[in-house]
Amino acid sequence: MSKISIIGAGSIGATTAFALLQKGVATEIILNDINQEKALGEVLDLIHGSSLCKPCKISLGTLEDTANSDIIIITAGLAQKPGETRLDLVDKNYNIFKSFIPTLAKLSPNSILLVVSNPVDILTYMTYKLSGFPKNRVIGSGTVLDTARLRSLLGKYFEIDGRNVEGYVLGEHGDSEFVAWSELSIGNIPVKSFSEQFNIEWDKETENVIATDVKNAAYEVINRKGATAFSVALALVRIVEAFLGDEKSILTVSTLLEDYLGVSNAYLSVPTIVGKNGIEKVLDISLSDEEKVKFINSANLMKEYIDSIDNK
Repeated sequence: MSKISIIGAGSIGATTAFALLQKGVATEIILNDINQEKALGEVLDLIHGSSLCKPCKISLGTLEDTANSDIIIITAGLAQKPGETRLDLVDKNYNIFKSFIPTLAKLSPNSILLVVSNPVDILTYMTYKLSGFPKNRVIGSGTVLDTARLRSLLGKYFEIDGRNVEGYVLGEHGDSEFVAWSELSIGNIPVKSFSEQFNIEWDKETENVIATDVKNAAYEVINRKGATAFSVALALVRIVEAFLGDEKSILTVSTLLEDYLGVSNAYLSVPTIVGKNGIEKVLDISLSDEEKVKFINSANLMKEYIDSIDNK
């Protein structure tokens, strides 16, 4: 049995519900939104096709209906608009989160809270503080999607299956994120060596172009269709599968760090083992000196906002 509640029935919340239904990973899905009429439309649309999928109860719900959820996916909040950065949304979404996080935590005290709303690292920290949950059960979607984007782009560049790319996007899910090129490989072959085997150009400029494309990927989509949804939903389903299947998968979710490369009390994305308890273990990673500086800079940026939250 797996009860999953989704708070926020916008493009991401509704698409995630569809992806979960199609994958058959939940036995019950609750969809909640401040606009219940719109949420009801999404629920009815899902119900109409549900007999084509594995059995799953799909309902429109109040916050009270989310009680005893196994996983609560939080997509609520104001969406990023063209021209806005994710960090522009901090103050706007803080009051929204205060209105429902404590209630969710009280109704489902043993659940995992998976935060998706942007800026995800900051809002995950807010959720951690507002819920009173242990840190292993308050998790941000982090750079799971950014890492998938990286692998997809490299797969296209090298004309290979992107699933064979072993590498990570680390730090903030946002403008200070970075690719850990020093640890990236393709089929266990360092990327530079792999490129040489096929006489494919690879240098620092190529790395910079690809890293910039990964970082700006969401902006490219938002500028054209108004919001990202499909890729986000796929990333969320991947995380949920790791929870429910106790997979012990290594994913770059956003987690609360303590003395990690000198960083403490900040949510950032690093390679993390994910299972039924949420965060099972945070893994150390060898970074170049340049990458360590980028990681610390990303952490310092997050800390500026976290300090303001702690003082609220």
